[in-house]
Amino acid sequence: MYRPIDEEDARLPDPAQLDPAVLGALLARHGWRRRGGAAGRYARWTPPGGAGGTSLLVPHDRRFPDSGELLAEALAALARSSAPSAREVLVGLAVPSDEVRWEREIPDGGPGGGYWAAQEQLRGAARSMLVAGALGTYGRAGYYGARHKRRAEGFLGEVLVGPAAAGRRLTAFVPVRGGRGAVAGLQRALHAARDATDYQRATGGMEAFDAAVELGVCHELVQALIALVRDAEGVRIAVEWSPGEGAPAGCPARPEPVEFSPGDLPALQRAAQRYVREEPSLPVRVTGTVIRLRRERPGGPGTVRLRVITGADVLQVRVALGEEDYRIAGHAHLVGLPVRVTGRLESRGGFRRITGGREVTPVQVDEAERDRLLKSLQENLDFFEEACGAGE
Repeated sequence: MYRPIDEEDARLPDPAQLDPAVLGALLARHGWRRRGGAAGRYARWTPPGGAGGTSLLVPHDRRFPDSGELLAEALAALARSSAPSAREVLVGLAVPSDEVRWEREIPDGGPGGGYWAAQEQLRGAARSMLVAGALGTYGRAGYYGARHKRRAEGFLGEVLVGPAAAGRRLTAFVPVRGGRGAVAGLQRALHAARDATDYQRATGGMEAFDAAVELGVCHELVQALIALVRDAEGVRIAVEWSPGEGAPAGCPARPEPVEFSPGDLPALQRAAQRYVREEPSLPVRVTGTVIRLRRERPGGPGTVRLRVITGADVLQVRVALGEEDYRIAGHAHLVGLPVRVTGRLESRGGFRRITGGREVTPVQVDEAERDRLLKSLQENLDFFEEACGAGE
């Protein structure tokens, strides 16, 4: 759901609004080398890794009359540069972003198919890790399952990612506006996961993973770490704050990177299983619209699927109902009314099922909402009749 960097994302900012210190910080972050320049006036920067290309003259500040001209020339040179880092610098200038960087030590992938698989593995794990960071901003849990999933994935549409070079390196640019909480939470959770892993490996105890839940560690984050470490000789995850915005409150200005290795896998796998096993079911009272009905025979209990309106942080749930409650749910669906049901939201299956469903009650809605529900029913009438007929 995040998107690769394109030309629009790397658009040139207005030189008149550009802070030279921010440009210098981004150049240093992305491997450009400072080679000197007029003392106190400007610095000369060359592309990383000894790559060829035009060097940049970047003023120290805007005190001198030619500062604006030098900045405009530096931006134009970045736009022309063939160095991959040049585009990343422009992205950081265009949208104030915190950066999350993943590095994996993996053996040579051999043919192109091996590289493609490694790239997909890295991208998938990185995406899952960002989602885990967002989940932690909605509340603490060892296992979220389907809870908050759409909200957590929603901000990924604004996240930009560079190329996953041979499945070894990937950088995500998370806009400060809308994404900083997720990155700050992820940074804390990664260090807590590292500490908990060290404790488990030293003592065999899992207590540190239990305590780490309050710092944002969860099943989803641990699974992302497992996916990163699997088939790798080691992984390194670094967070860099937007130089224009600085570090968020309570976070170090320069967070230390976090590293994991294959030797950490047993501890991480035990933690992932423990989080699922220990997360309790929840008593809920859910209001939702019936979108599916099914039972084995006419008369008797059945199962309904609800699109959740309120009462649970998931999109849909399945509810097993007795005969009378099932009948009420079916009638409410026919007249276009949501229902309210009481039960327990089970962690097994990702919090997508309510057990002990009872007290099914139709809920009145305003005319506009009722018309919308009836229209939806009419569009799916054949399916509804099939679900309620003799062949159920």
